[in-house]
Amino acid sequence: MESFFKITERGSTWGRETISGFTTFLAMAYIVAVNPAILAEAGVPFQAALTATCLSAAILTITMGLAANRPLALAPGMGLNAVVAYTLCLGMGVDWRVAMGVVMVEGLVIFVLVLCGLRRAIMDAIPVDLRLAIGIGIGVFVAFIGLKGGGVVTDDASTLLALGDLSSPACIVSLISILVAIVLYALHVPGALLVSIVAGTLVGMPLGVSAVPTEWGFGLDFSAFAAPLQTDPATNMPAILWAATQPGLLIAAFSLLMSDFFDTMGGVVAVGRQGGFADDQGNVDDLQPILAVDSLGAAIGGFLGASSVTVYVESAVGAAAGARTGFSNLVIGALFIVCAFFSPVVGMVSGSATCGALTVVGCLMMASIGEIDWNRFEHAFPAFAIIAGIPFTYSITNGIGLGFVSYVVIMVVIGRAREIKPLMWVASVAFLLMFIFA
Repeated sequence: MESFFKITERGSTWGRETISGFTTFLAMAYIVAVNPAILAEAGVPFQAALTATCLSAAILTITMGLAANRPLALAPGMGLNAVVAYTLCLGMGVDWRVAMGVVMVEGLVIFVLVLCGLRRAIMDAIPVDLRLAIGIGIGVFVAFIGLKGGGVVTDDASTLLALGDLSSPACIVSLISILVAIVLYALHVPGALLVSIVAGTLVGMPLGVSAVPTEWGFGLDFSAFAAPLQTDPATNMPAILWAATQPGLLIAAFSLLMSDFFDTMGGVVAVGRQGGFADDQGNVDDLQPILAVDSLGAAIGGFLGASSVTVYVESAVGAAAGARTGFSNLVIGALFIVCAFFSPVVGMVSGSATCGALTVVGCLMMASIGEIDWNRFEHAFPAFAIIAGIPFTYSITNGIGLGFVSYVVIMVVIGRAREIKPLMWVASVAFLLMFIFA
């Protein structure tokens, strides 16, 4: 085990990896409740979606740990599941099995791109300042997710966003979780972020923020498995065959591909910087197996009926807690398997409880902002577009796209188009097509 995971070699310990695994899991455990609820609106049986969510996350997270030995957890992607439910099923009126077929087609295509080396080549073509900006933008995004989920930041009809009601139970729990996280982290207490989540959950129980379970177990429902191979009731054809032959559905697959492609790129760089497996220029160690597993996540997630499974930026929480190897993934995967049977327990962990951990991680991910060359406008503005675009559009993909397109435009108008690498042209044109048609 030691020789395989290289825990001592990477400066970690078995205990630290275990605690970090628990920390990452709790930071992303909301998906166990949220993904089935979203997919249920598309017609997927709730219990089947819950089983698919837990098992797909477990399978891909463990696979990442074994294949790449890096602390990158995977689960059905937020935003990607919304495309399945609201765009494909409710918007275009396709059956949920066909929608899962679209996801599977997109996953298989992106896996081929990884095998051809295209995905890595695009990452290598991105200027260093833009790579740094991706991680910083995701850090702001992670903190915003935490503050919004905890009620500290709220919607406002006049100003779009405003400070929440700090006297509300949800905000009280959020502020306590933030206080515990920053104090313990400042004191270098092991497992500080995990303790903040547990503390927030316990404080939230008497305040009515943490949902106390009334049921403690569920049976598994495998009816969503192999959904793309099932028959589409509307066409009486295999769902994946219909998904792969309809132009409108192929455009939707392209949109999913772009989100998968660049969300993962941003997440891997951000977590890699935090976990010590990405250098100062954003070059990631063991990138090929990481991208291969993530690409399979889309195909397997569609096959299992869970939507596209992808790397979670919440993995940075575990990296900040000390995770350096894939052993933490085994812990996370085991917890997802347990969740398939005892999901109500995970439902106790509220957005307020994780607010502190996500906020602190957002702070830590800002560390490289001074490494961007802000004196070169051709790099400074695209970097700014990425950093601002990710949280402002609530999308990693959109933020990266804004940065790429603005970089190409500026380089062209100042007469330096020859310095743009070919794959940056390809990526920028692809983003333009996505913005126009998707």
